[in-house]
Amino acid sequence: MKQIEVQILQQSYLLACPEGQEARLLDAVERVDTAMTQIRDTGKVRARDRIAVLAALNLAFEVADREAAAAQAAHAQPAEVLASAPQESAGEERLSQLLLRLDEALGDDGRVS
Repeated sequence: MKQIEVQILQQSYLLACPEGQEARLLDAVERVDTAMTQIRDTGKVRARDRIAVLAALNLAFEVADREAAAAQAAHAQPAEVLASAPQESAGEERLSQLLLRLDEALGDDGRVS
């Protein structure tokens, strides 16, 4: 197994990677770093662990959304697929509400009040 050194949110990590999977790992690192950087750059969240949790939630939500859309598309007629487009914005709204509730529950130091 190969080891690759990567940077996520300006911190180095040494990751194990199966041979031939380097590009996939680097793509995943890029997605995580981008998600964490966007959250940090909003200026609302400072604690690194809290940024990581929010980024993980965002990425997991995106994956779940894609899986649900793919499953729905596999079983839907073309007109039903077009009608389902507004549900994506409803999902984004649910995520925003979840993040607001998480922000309220956690204090400025990233700990539950």
